[in-house]
Amino acid sequence: MTNEVGRRIVELLPRLRRFAYALSGDPDKGDDLVQEGCARAFAHLDQWRPGTRLDSWMYRIIHNIWRDQKRASKVRGTAIDLDSAPDLAGEDGRDVTHDRLTLKQVLQGLASLPEEQQALITLVSIEGLSYEDAAAALGIPVGTATSRLVRGRRALYAIAVEGRNPLNEKND
Repeated sequence: MTNEVGRRIVELLPRLRRFAYALSGDPDKGDDLVQEGCARAFAHLDQWRPGTRLDSWMYRIIHNIWRDQKRASKVRGTAIDLDSAPDLAGEDGRDVTHDRLTLKQVLQGLASLPEEQQALITLVSIEGLSYEDAAAALGIPVGTATSRLVRGRRALYAIAVEGRNPLNEKND
């Protein structure tokens, strides 16, 4: 019986390929669907009942494989062949490492600033508030906020970029 079913599946191949191509929109993916469908059909031949339509059973198998692949691609996202996409923009690992080290230095520097400077730099530079809104949020005059921001930014630059902490330096 297996030889007979195998012969009938081979006879169905052109129809199965058309169906798989219509589902996938790609001849190669369609062929992969048919191949996977035939492999599953032979692996589970005991589930096909003689006297029922073999073509309907094969279509269902291929359709289920295609549906499973569609669901899986939503989870995984779009696959890109790297060889066919030579102009992919990526991040240089050195730049990423440098940026992370710089961020770490900035965060450490920010933590070493006086609280009022930390708050102003966070409100203006991170949260995007205007000087006026930041001053109002902290209940201080705009001029005071501006001078604290200038001092805080200078200190932060010295800590993060120059590697020195002006808060620890004595004024001459």
